[in-house]
Amino acid sequence: MSSWTASVTPVLTRAPEMTGTYLNFLWAALGVVAVFCALIWLGWRNRKRRQTEFPGPLDVPADLLEATPQAAAEGMVIGTVRGGQYLDRIAVHELGLRTTGRVEVHPTGAAIFRSGVRNIFIPAADLVHARTDRGMIGKFVEKDGVVILGWRLGATHVDTGFRPRRSDEGRALVRALNDLTEGETTI
Repeated sequence: MSSWTASVTPVLTRAPEMTGTYLNFLWAALGVVAVFCALIWLGWRNRKRRQTEFPGPLDVPADLLEATPQAAAEGMVIGTVRGGQYLDRIAVHELGLRTTGRVEVHPTGAAIFRSGVRNIFIPAADLVHARTDRGMIGKFVEKDGVVILGWRLGATHVDTGFRPRRSDEGRALVRALNDLTEGETTI
C-alpha cells in the first residue's frame, strides 16, 4: 500500500440548513389546500343559492316513529339529485349530503332517517317510482346495488339514492315502494 492512500482523510462538510426551505414548501402547500377548500365551499354555497326555489321536504310524522314499517333497510343515503341527472346534486335542505341512514316504507309513504341531518318523509302521493341502478353522484357499485326513489319535491322530479347494507332488504324495499306507486317503475 502506498503512503499516499493511507494519508488521505475524508473531509467532513456540514450540510446546508434546509429547514427554512422545507417550511416554505409546507406553507405553500397549505395555502394551495386552503384555496381549494375555499373554492369548494364557494361552489356549494352558490349551488344552494341557485336552488332556493326547492321547497323543504316534509318531516317524518310522529306516528310513524313507533309504527312497524312494511319494509325497512339500513345503509347509506347517497343523496338527492334532479330526476335522471345523477351528477346534479340538490344542495338545499341538506338533501345532497351523504350519510348513513334507514329507509322505511309505510302505507302513507317513505320515511328516510339520516344520521346527523334532518329526517325526511315522502308521501305516497309524491312517490313516482322505485328501481335499482348501479349508483349515482360518486357512489357507483355493482349492478342493482343502489335503490333509487323517484319523487316530486314541489314541482320538480328528484331521485334519492340509497345503498342498503343487505341486498335482500333492498329488494324488499323496492317491492314495497312499487306497491305504493302501483308498480310504476319509470318516470
